[in-house]
Amino acid sequence: MNQLSSTGFALLGAALVAISFGLARFAFGLFVPPIRAELELSAYAIGVIGALPLVSFSLAMLVAPFLADRLGARNTAMLAGGLGAAGLGLISQSAGGLSLGAGVFACGVCTGLMMPALTAAMQVTVKRSKHGRVSSVMNAGTSIGVIVAVPAILFLTGGWRYAYSAFAVLAALGVLATWFFIPSVSRLMPVGASPPPPVSALQWWRLFRLSLFAFVMGFVSAAYWIFAPDLAVNVGALPPGGTGWLWLAVGIAGLGGAVVSDLADRNNPPITHALMLVMLSASLALLAASPDQLVLSVFSALVFGLAYMSLTGLYLLTGIRLLPGRLSMGPVLPFIACALGQAAGSPVVGLLVEQFDYADAFSIFCVIGILVAMLSPLYPRYIDQGADEEEEDAGLQAAYDSQLQMANKAAVSEVADQQP
Repeated sequence: MNQLSSTGFALLGAALVAISFGLARFAFGLFVPPIRAELELSAYAIGVIGALPLVSFSLAMLVAPFLADRLGARNTAMLAGGLGAAGLGLISQSAGGLSLGAGVFACGVCTGLMMPALTAAMQVTVKRSKHGRVSSVMNAGTSIGVIVAVPAILFLTGGWRYAYSAFAVLAALGVLATWFFIPSVSRLMPVGASPPPPVSALQWWRLFRLSLFAFVMGFVSAAYWIFAPDLAVNVGALPPGGTGWLWLAVGIAGLGGAVVSDLADRNNPPITHALMLVMLSASLALLAASPDQLVLSVFSALVFGLAYMSLTGLYLLTGIRLLPGRLSMGPVLPFIACALGQAAGSPVVGLLVEQFDYADAFSIFCVIGILVAMLSPLYPRYIDQGADEEEEDAGLQAAYDSQLQMANKAAVSEVADQQP
């Protein structure tokens, strides 16, 4: 295992997130039109299948910290990558809804295991003061994966099976990189270290509010992730290859989400949350109103990509700040809530499309997002808190600093033992 710098770890983490989140999870919506046409699936069936990786993602996130403790960060990340490669390969060979659903389910397990494994490795590789920024860079890897998927739909019209085969190969290469660079750490807390203080009622309440906001954002965003390309093709009469420009815009704009979430983390999270959730909701209405206008459709994708990646990055950083000594809980719960929201929203929007039409379905989801954005003053704060909360956070961070110092010593000893 080669020791990485903080920058190197952030870049490697972004690459692995690009494969597990960008290709194995979010690229699916880009290929819905050709997959749906070839396999003859209804909108509701696509909605249900689109929810499967989100359900498996949530289930995997629940057991991921346990696996990271027992198997180590490296083995857990390799398991995630292997399941991703298998799932992507199965999708490429799908003959119907059952095999397609099995493939996307495996991809969801991949995404659920990857981030906790990377978080466990980050705790002994990266200084605590850089955790937030490194996490933002890794989170932006989702956009990179989405961008990588675009050429497949632009230049391989109808060749979604070839595209997923190529994605499976990339996932296999990611497994090799994981084995070579990710440290094989299992526990953050070495023997003799003091456990972090118990989670207070105030922290639980703030984390609960964060998770509720994440759930609603995931619910609203499911309409775009799963059905935006399908809307552009079936209503806007765009060629299937033309939908690639939507995902390219989502990926490029999403790269800016790392910057926005970092700025919000240091300034005013509630205001940023309200603005970004309104932008995300407005992108749905804009696409539904003008699916036949490529320029406006691409603009809606730019707005959606920036808003979505900013919000997920903000939830990640807020979770880290709320529970600085418990990285297996703080950032995990809002991500699970977001995935559950997407899992709930996907079949609902599919049912609304069948019962009404795309415009009505997207408009309903837009209204839900704007109404919840009005509640953003309730978004949990962790900057400029009262003296009691500052003292509580200081105690948590002090305990965590002690753990990190001992964990770093353990990691250095492990590396030394591995040297010939």
